[in-house]
Amino acid sequence: MKNRLDDSKPIFLQIKEQIEDSIINGNIHAGERVPSTNEFAAYYKINPATAAKGINELVHEEILFKRRGVGMFVTEDAKEILIEKRKQSFYENYMLPLKEEAQKLRISAEELREMVNREDAFDED
Repeated sequence: MKNRLDDSKPIFLQIKEQIEDSIINGNIHAGERVPSTNEFAAYYKINPATAAKGINELVHEEILFKRRGVGMFVTEDAKEILIEKRKQSFYENYMLPLKEEAQKLRISAEELREMVNREDAFDED
């Protein structure tokens, strides 16, 4: 869990994104239990209903499933679902505006590819 939450977005979204990031990064795997709403509430000193809202969204998106009396667990397809969702979001939030700006500046597709492929544009570790 992150050390603290901030005011940049609603708390339930931060809880949701924290779980998503942990799944994508491989810190939580398919079949593993995620912290409960009460664990999130105690750790961050928030209302359990706030944490539940983020977790319930992940259940609705088939990222988590509930085992009655045991807790919430990561579905088998969670990582793939999240990666595809994030790719789509990346395309909509970054690529489309990039293409629109490139078009305004009369940057050709080839010039754009060259810019993306510049060594200083992306640090490969």
